[in-house]
Amino acid sequence: MIDRRRLEEICREAGRLAMRHWGGEGQAIASWEKVPGSPVCQADIEVDGYLMAELGRLLPAAGWLSEETADDPARLARDLIWLVDPVDGTRDFIRGRRGWAVSVALISAGKPLIGLLEAPARGESWCAVAGQGAWLNGVPLAASQRTILPGARVPADTLPPEDCDLTKVERPNSIALRVAMVADDRADLVATLRWGSEWDIGAATLIAREAGAAVSDAFGHALSFNKPDPHAFGLLASAPGIHSAAVERLADRAAAFSKP
Repeated sequence: MIDRRRLEEICREAGRLAMRHWGGEGQAIASWEKVPGSPVCQADIEVDGYLMAELGRLLPAAGWLSEETADDPARLARDLIWLVDPVDGTRDFIRGRRGWAVSVALISAGKPLIGLLEAPARGESWCAVAGQGAWLNGVPLAASQRTILPGARVPADTLPPEDCDLTKVERPNSIALRVAMVADDRADLVATLRWGSEWDIGAATLIAREAGAAVSDAFGHALSFNKPDPHAFGLLASAPGIHSAAVERLADRAAAFSKP
């Protein structure tokens, strides 16, 4: 059995390490691009190295998949893997905004067992354990129970004309934090219509599901993790009562955008 207290300590320390690099509100920091459109900074690299070392000591049998580490196909032979995004929401981090988090999940047989998000700039520590619930700063979470799609709260800066009946709320750059907002009843719906990576959502989707939210890909299908190609098209996390309506509304767009 994993030492959950030690795991939480490791993730909090990862958050503190990231904070040493964060410039604070309005203070940009140096960064570069791994590939065009994909920024990275020193915090990404240092937090990744710290987590690889400490999580490896905590559970030596587990494989590893992280945004900032070259993928080792040996992970596919492991039942357990650590799924990590050392700084999810790097753009907000670089710009001195608070919408970023350290994301850590333990995956077994393609499903998250434990998920943690550390968002120290926001004073938030999120945790979920499969079958046991989800918590924010130790307080149990209960997801949105909205049953009508029009008027649903969506973390967004702008909305397309076809979604003008939805309601915009705060949008952190971190997709993990946006999904967690559904778990905390700060939002009713989060949807993406693009190709994304497992490490972005592994922890957050467990947090949302354990809080009572419905979670799927953009087509309404179940998510799985530790796949040979760790990418999937789209994500939909919502109050259970509007999930089907959201899948139906997005169906044509998802079909069009998912084509190569």
